Amino acid sequence: MKSVQISFFVLVLTIFRVRNSRCDSPLVLDYYKETCPHLEEMVQRIVEIAVLEDPRMAASLLRLHFHDCFVMGCDASVLLDDFGNVISEKEAGPNLNSLRGFEVIDEIKYVVEESCPATVSCADIITIAARDSVVLRGGPGWEVLLGRRDSLTASFNGANQFIPAPNSTLDSLIVNFQQQGLDTADLVALSGSHTLGKARCLSFRQRIYDYNSEEKYGYRERDEEYLSALRSLCPRSGRDNTLAPLDLKTPARFDNHYFINIIEGRGLLISDNVLVDQGLQWEIRKHVFAYASNQEYFFDSFVNSMIKMGNVNVLTGNKGEIRKNCRFVNSYTI
Repeated sequence: MKSVQISFFVLVLTIFRVRNSRCDSPLVLDYYKETCPHLEEMVQRIVEIAVLEDPRMAASLLRLHFHDCFVMGCDASVLLDDFGNVISEKEAGPNLNSLRGFEVIDEIKYVVEESCPATVSCADIITIAARDSVVLRGGPGWEVLLGRRDSLTASFNGANQFIPAPNSTLDSLIVNFQQQGLDTADLVALSGSHTLGKARCLSFRQRIYDYNSEEKYGYRERDEEYLSALRSLCPRSGRDNTLAPLDLKTPARFDNHYFINIIEGRGLLISDNVLVDQGLQWEIRKHVFAYASNQEYFFDSFVNSMIKMGNVNVLTGNKGEIRKNCRFVNSYTI
């Protein structure tokens, strides 16, 4: 009976938080109901094919949404190529030779433009594609709030400054998320997206060769066998693009095993491990242990935080534009 009461409390709290975030949002459900009624079906179909052909694409599209929202807000600035005096965010350190999924978004945009010309923003397409990617890998679904418009510029410097690094300390992660209006509960829930996908050796080399750094990073190595396996994949130099799964147990399924992994010391990135090993932040560890023991609670929290992140600094009304090609602003002539 006690567990039922707790589950009911969690459900009520989650519903309240989601409704509260929606009330504060300039976005709405069914934004394209009249102007592009089959939008979500078109996006889902193309994402489904892309993930079927390349299962890793689900994580890539989800990550694309994160990297977009953390720089100037959820405005599709990450999709812009170099133009004029603007340097693309794709060239920034966190994205270069790493961020994927641009061709999938291009394909979706082409199909959508054929059906609903000059109507649907690239920013909304990224957001829907991220949701569909989670669902296709066994994760939760949710109704996506829509009505975003696309930016007229990009921020190369912002991408280097605001996207959390794989070697971040806990304090750095907290600051990165606070800069986007996201709190520590959002930090932990959204970190759960690392239940999908892979990372390059370049991103986790420091974790395996500078691991004995409790004073600096606040974490201690607890699984020498896992560490040895990572070292066999990723030497001190070379093989920068060798991949390892972010979730050792179920790398292709969206579930709560990521949190179980980091409790056991099997987080791939430094930024994963610090969620449980850095002292003085019991509030954060409390969320980690709760999600590890209750997948439904993690799913509910993840949905709420995704909706909240999807509202970050969005352009609506007359701000920005609806790009015809996601890679260029409308005024740019190729």
